[in-house]
Amino acid sequence: MRVRKSPDVLVVGAGIVGAACAYYLARRKLSVLVLDSRFPGAGVTAAAMGHLVVMDDSEAQFALTASSRGLWAELAEALSPDCEDDPCGTLWIAADDQEMSIVRRKAAFYGPRGIQTEVLDGPTLASAEPNLRPGLAGALLVPGDRVLYPPNAARWLLEEARRVGAEFRGGCPVTEIDATSARVGDQRLEAGAIVNAAGPEAPHLTPGLPIEPRKGHLVITDRYPGFCRHQLVELGYLKSAHSRTSSSVAFNVQPRSTGQLLLGSSREFAGWEAMVNPQILGRMIRRGIEFMPALANLSALRAWTGFRPSTPDNLPLIGRWTNARGPGPWIAAGHEGLGITTALATGHLIAALISGSTPQIDPSPFAPNRPAGAVSGAS
Repeated sequence: MRVRKSPDVLVVGAGIVGAACAYYLARRKLSVLVLDSRFPGAGVTAAAMGHLVVMDDSEAQFALTASSRGLWAELAEALSPDCEDDPCGTLWIAADDQEMSIVRRKAAFYGPRGIQTEVLDGPTLASAEPNLRPGLAGALLVPGDRVLYPPNAARWLLEEARRVGAEFRGGCPVTEIDATSARVGDQRLEAGAIVNAAGPEAPHLTPGLPIEPRKGHLVITDRYPGFCRHQLVELGYLKSAHSRTSSSVAFNVQPRSTGQLLLGSSREFAGWEAMVNPQILGRMIRRGIEFMPALANLSALRAWTGFRPSTPDNLPLIGRWTNARGPGPWIAAGHEGLGITTALATGHLIAALISGSTPQIDPSPFAPNRPAGAVSGAS
């Protein structure tokens, strides 16, 4: 491989996080080279749901997701049609009165922080989503949330970066990195800085990163336009997402612009075993039918798995990695199930840190070398 000159920044990984890093770095007039073993939007990005949601598990998570959702909204009109951007909003579903107290608490958290919400009672929820089962207590509507198609969004970001000078090279598996170089085959490429955006595989390149692959299942249906109007998530999803001791499932359905439905979600620590787990898949589908009985009458086209890059405190690693030998590469990984949502804020933050400018949000909660358990929950 020949490179005319060393780039300012070499980004390893062309998933949506790596593409977002390239996008914002290139917009700062830095020369950028992106390497990936396959093609843009492959890997975790290709296996993901496309939610763009504001979350309230901690102040740090809120800051990152809210900032990123705002950045996605700013880009919405410019995105290519194949990114399938849909401002459908999210409904957080409360099954009973106890969960309605969580709805009201979430609304009280979001409102003072500038996020529009609406508390729906049971009849209003039934009118908004007629295919939900009768008798649900209500929901929290977050109308500013969105859904898009992640692989094409990643490709769009990378194409936009290339328009202002970034380079992309696929079919280039990186086997080793340090602070200023990356090994591809028998060659070592130099750069002013290296960004490890390799998702769940990031620890293979930077040993010691507290990232573990967490397997998830998804199902996509045939086309049923209008069956589901919002992204639907049960409030139990939060408990499922935070469980680190066993497998878990939760009801989560997304409408696609194609008229299809994307059904999730599951989580399990299974190493790198990628086969569909029939037991987990069955639990996930049954959970979906519990909330939307008519799902049982729809035709599923396929099911697949992917690996979320999970961290112990459920926050991504964004910033400079250091070890006993000193400063290492920059890290943009460990986003678990929020990589699509937080890609833009991550790229924006990495670009600010590398260029030495002031970030829009406090980067310290995402420092790769932060102490375990340093971030506490907000709700």
